Amino acid sequence: MALLRRKKPLKSSTPIKKSKFEISEIKTPTRKASRSTLMRKADDAFSLYIRTRDSQAYEGRAFKCISCGRVLPIEQADNGHYLNRAHLSLRFSELNCNAQCRFDNRFREGEITGYRQGLIRKIGEQKVLLLEAQKNITNKISNFELELLAKHYKAETKKFKYQIK
Repeated sequence: MALLRRKKPLKSSTPIKKSKFEISEIKTPTRKASRSTLMRKADDAFSLYIRTRDSQAYEGRAFKCISCGRVLPIEQADNGHYLNRAHLSLRFSELNCNAQCRFDNRFREGEITGYRQGLIRKIGEQKVLLLEAQKNITNKISNFELELLAKHYKAETKKFKYQIK
């Protein structure tokens, strides 16, 4: 079988013109953010929203830890999850998340027994049981939904901050 080869290179029908624009003036298309970047942005916005929401009783300066009940400055607050963030169906659930002191969240692994008791006092036992049942639901969050979550919770946090002043 013989290979077909062109003897002469193809000539373009239109001549190539030089551009009047400099290379620096050409805008490159924006790259889409990676999934991990979008997840981090949504987590950050949601975390700030939860900490701000739970500090409203103390005019945004302090919060009450859901696990131990101590009142601490807002700078020592973490966004504590009753059921951890690995359960995507509850990762951005406002019922599942509350302000928690850093010591309980980071060093006492969420202090789950105190957290559960505080959560029952806050939302009631039926809702806590519902949360525990929802952890087995499989949920896939799209990149578009992550972008929307980040925008939504940033806007909600701004509303709280204006109420404080």
